Amino acid sequence: MTHDLPVLDLADLGTESFRESLREATHEVGFFHLRHRIPDEVTDELFAVARRFFALPEADKLAIEMSHSPCFRGYTRVGGERTRGAVDWREQIDVGPEREPSAVADPAYLRLDGPNQWPDALPELRTTIEAWTARLSALGHRLLAEWAVSLGAAPDHFDATFADPSTLLKLVRYPGREDAAQGVGAHHDPGILTLLLVEPGKAGLQVQTDSGWLDVPPVDDAFVVNIGELLEVATDGYLRATNHRVVSPVPGTERLSIPFFFNPGLDAEVPRIDLPPVLAARARGVTQDADNVIGSRYGENLLKARLRAHPDVAAIHHADLLLG
Repeated sequence: MTHDLPVLDLADLGTESFRESLREATHEVGFFHLRHRIPDEVTDELFAVARRFFALPEADKLAIEMSHSPCFRGYTRVGGERTRGAVDWREQIDVGPEREPSAVADPAYLRLDGPNQWPDALPELRTTIEAWTARLSALGHRLLAEWAVSLGAAPDHFDATFADPSTLLKLVRYPGREDAAQGVGAHHDPGILTLLLVEPGKAGLQVQTDSGWLDVPPVDDAFVVNIGELLEVATDGYLRATNHRVVSPVPGTERLSIPFFFNPGLDAEVPRIDLPPVLAARARGVTQDADNVIGSRYGENLLKARLRAHPDVAAIHHADLLLG
């Protein structure tokens, strides 16, 4: 079955109708399309650079493999990541804020701060990714202000939480495979907000609803937007962090996607919103899952997710966190 997500337009940002649609889309589904109004030449170049990265010789990519990075940055080969213990069939590069490693090891999530790994053979990758990160960070701030107002809070409600954001950008390639294999398994995002750019015309994303797993058709010139667990926490479950997954494309094809995760600093604790009574009455409470206890501090959620997704990196650099 297919599911047509609500479609919002960035041109309407700042209007009451936009805020109402934003609130209802993320209360009912947790996902929506957002027409981004970004020039084609910008997104075309972004995908072109991504293709050049994945076309690099294997040795160039493995030189910056994530196993070299205690802060989980760099390249992951096909089959090198896991979701809920099952192997994901994709290759990718993870890029976060460019920082010095933390001099403090406690709390443990501060280990996630550090430098990125960049391929010497493709210097334009860094310039392109940093420009895209700046563009989407600005958009993320604007969207959070809209959410806050739509939920009865001040527009700057989340500003302090994002004084030192811990963003994450991935370039992801899903190679074709038989039998609708797991491109990436079912999961919630652990942070606040995800802005996903998918190669035009490429399906594969599925969202879990009360009716089961539904295909999300792509929409040209639009992000797929979803919220993470921290917005669910901030609204006592009024907004929904929805399970989603990607099914591998058919053999002989591939699917490129570029998710951007707009998240607060590792040490930030998301501020709760005192919902108006009419909205509070529809809050469902935070999802309870013994295997995935959701906290309000981003670093704790992210570290838990990273250790599970990349057990090789965890074993090399964080064996002490795996004991017991």
